[in-house]
Amino acid sequence: MKYAAKKIAAMLLTMVIVSLLAFTAFSLISGDAAEIMLGTQATPERLAALRAELGLDRPLPARYVSWLLGFFTGDLGVSIQYKQPVWDLIAPKVLVTLCLSLLCFLLITIVSIPLGLWSASRSGGALDGLGTVVNQLCMAVPSFFTGILLSWGFGIVLKWFMPGSFPALGADFPGAVKYLFFAAAAIAVPRIAMAVRMLRGTILTEMRRDYVRTAISRGAARRRVLYRHVLKNSLAPVVTFLAQTMAEIVAAGIVVEQVFLIPGLGRMLVASISNRDYPVVQAIVVILAFWVVLAGTAADIINQRVDPRLRLGGDS
Repeated sequence: MKYAAKKIAAMLLTMVIVSLLAFTAFSLISGDAAEIMLGTQATPERLAALRAELGLDRPLPARYVSWLLGFFTGDLGVSIQYKQPVWDLIAPKVLVTLCLSLLCFLLITIVSIPLGLWSASRSGGALDGLGTVVNQLCMAVPSFFTGILLSWGFGIVLKWFMPGSFPALGADFPGAVKYLFFAAAAIAVPRIAMAVRMLRGTILTEMRRDYVRTAISRGAARRRVLYRHVLKNSLAPVVTFLAQTMAEIVAAGIVVEQVFLIPGLGRMLVASISNRDYPVVQAIVVILAFWVVLAGTAADIINQRVDPRLRLGGDS
């Protein structure tokens, strides 16, 4: 419990620092948001009124505290481009990106662990060399190229989904999940290959340890030893990798959302940067940073629970 409490405290401190840096940087870059929003209609009276309405007439520290508290109330400021509350713009995008990330993580988990076990159990066999080549190929191909191939093959050729016509989650949830599946697969393929390679290596290392040879020499079935003992001891680095993969999913999703034209946070981030809509950009940056820091903290806590050696060290 002490270890988890320390990690959570460090996560909260990191998020405060990240939010402070993001807010300060974008506040300085954006200049006078009121003047940008009014454009040619800016007059001293209108500027003063809009600055007061947006809270720009207050000191920067007071504005930061108010903006930070706004994350808990949904008040993240007003978009310069759309003249709408930032949270109203990004809330639907958060849900789409969250569904994409969770679907991708689920694919990586349920595919990589069985494949890693199978690959380790067939080490040295006839298909081992072919499996290594396929694994290296999957790791080498970038997600955006895999996304283009999936979009062309399953969308244009087989017509399993309509590229560029993402159905709303609320209106057609099964259709939206089906659409997101192909984008999630594009992100997941290289990470599945990495996880399989890592799990295969750790299992083969564990299989050479003394306790495995002792158990097999006493008559225990090799498969039983593999599933009941070796797998558990081999999962710690893989669990860490899978949790850290959540951070990579966010980064890869920014590009893949462009390929599949998915209206998520990544696509909106790119559009907001192009339009210099800094209130939207800073909110999305902090949300994505929180996702990354949360994934790293979860990796540390889960790994400490899985590996008894880390648990003893963390509780002491």
